[in-house]
Amino acid sequence: MAELVQYYGTGRRKTAIARVFLRPGSGEFKVNGLAFEEYFVTPSQRAAAKQPLVLTDSSATFNVLANVSGGGVNGQADAVKLGIARALMVFNAELRKQLKAAGMVTRDPRAKERKKYGQKGARKRFQFSKR
Repeated sequence: MAELVQYYGTGRRKTAIARVFLRPGSGEFKVNGLAFEEYFVTPSQRAAAKQPLVLTDSSATFNVLANVSGGGVNGQADAVKLGIARALMVFNAELRKQLKAAGMVTRDPRAKERKKYGQKGARKRFQFSKR
């Protein structure tokens, strides 16, 4: 039996985690078993998720299979973006320079700050009264 050729990349954003597999194919894109357009509803989510493929002109050469969990849909779209970028670098290391220039190699570290004890929120305090 022929060996399955696929390239793997993990993407994370906030609490969303995406496991992305790139397989040589016709450009089919599935997220959690659903069609790409079905899962990512807004145009901005679709553009974010497909950005690395569009940048490297490889959207028609790979089938993308993504398993996403956690977070919201926007965070998941960004997680898929990072996962695709990492998988493309496994496929061809020379694409790294192009992807890095577009800012797709670095994980976005911004996340929600935790609520502190004795306070109303992460930064907000309870009202202080002098008298």
